[in-house]
Amino acid sequence: MGNSEEKEAVGRAAAELVRDGDVVGLGTGSTAYFAVIALGERVKAGLKIIGIPTSVQTGDLARQLGIPLTTLDERPQIDITIDGADEVDPKLNLIKGGGGALLREKVVASASKKMVVVADSSKVVPVLGKFPLPVEVISFARTVVENKIVALGASPKLRAKADGSPFITDNGNQILDCSFGKIADPSALSLALSNVPGIVEHGLFIGLATIALVGRGGHVEELS
Repeated sequence: MGNSEEKEAVGRAAAELVRDGDVVGLGTGSTAYFAVIALGERVKAGLKIIGIPTSVQTGDLARQLGIPLTTLDERPQIDITIDGADEVDPKLNLIKGGGGALLREKVVASASKKMVVVADSSKVVPVLGKFPLPVEVISFARTVVENKIVALGASPKLRAKADGSPFITDNGNQILDCSFGKIADPSALSLALSNVPGIVEHGLFIGLATIALVGRGGHVEELS
């Protein structure tokens, strides 16, 4: 079973956890995509939900599928969020942000009663850090922030588009992809990064995930 099949399996399994009347956080990325597709099918079949997308891209997809949408201003408490991850450790700490939506993803996750992570088997790691940690920064402070991140022991690299220009998030910011190597203490690094002026948000999600659904070959495994 390839990664695409694993992603679809966990996306569909997660969509089955959504109940009638739920406010649902709609994640961003290649695995969350399958969950949104499955939710669109359930809405078409009569499920009554309202979604809060974590990116412009996911919002566009949800509208195409007929999923009603709202905002955090209207519904500041979310029943369940389904989102992917770039890495998941045994404590359900995450690295997120490969798709560039980490700020809105973290806000939505923090407002959720339950966060369900969907991932293929390649995303499960014993220790976070193989995947470069995305850090969203304001362009004004980028060089200052880069120097601070180097002092924390990482090699930061500005994320660029195919044409070489800086990648810009939905919030108008830039992203530094920071190679820390193995992150022995994710909580301490999370705090250190949050204390750097100019960093808007980072991709360490600590204590936010409730369960993780992981595709392994022909079955879906639940981690909690």
